[in-house]
Amino acid sequence: MVKSLSKNSIYEIFSRFSKINPEPKGELEYTSAYTLLVAVVLSAQSTDIGVNKATRKLFELASTPEKMLLLGENRIIENIRTIGLYKNKAKNIVSLSQKLIDNFNSKVPKTHRELQSLAGVGRKTANVVLSMAFGVPTIAVDTHVYRVSNRTGIAIGKNVDEVEEQLIKRIPKQFFFHAHHWLILHGRYTCKARSPLCNECIISELCPSKLLN
Repeated sequence: MVKSLSKNSIYEIFSRFSKINPEPKGELEYTSAYTLLVAVVLSAQSTDIGVNKATRKLFELASTPEKMLLLGENRIIENIRTIGLYKNKAKNIVSLSQKLIDNFNSKVPKTHRELQSLAGVGRKTANVVLSMAFGVPTIAVDTHVYRVSNRTGIAIGKNVDEVEEQLIKRIPKQFFFHAHHWLILHGRYTCKARSPLCNECIISELCPSKLLN
């Protein structure tokens, strides 16, 4: 069983992430807080690559809530058909766009509560939008962050809420803002679910799972 890492080990891990990639960026393509919100809603159970392919054309046609409503649900579906759960996601995009117009003066809100009142927006999506669009230091725990956190011992939890709580407590403040992206990128390209690239990992000697292999 993996044990929680010490504060010194966690500091060293994020220090190494910082040195190799000082300004990590998310891989979803967007041009505004609104297009980011739509892209993150579409990314649920889908890859960023697949979402980007669909949204390039979609955002050319509709980059604001008003334009998205004019486009309509059927044409939204036409553009995102290659994405999983596209019918339900199209309904959510229409619904959230209408609510942004009606309740928020067409602006993406800047609080967890308000964001989560929008269709298709859960805590993880809200955290991503707050971080990437508004610079709010948050931790969005997706499958990559959850896996890396538990596997390395940075934050051990039985569910995403427990892992988020532990990450907030355990990540050194100077690394907090970029921690979400470092963990996602590490999980996506190195600490993979089925075949982790331990021999290429910059934190391998600090990782208790490597010792168990």
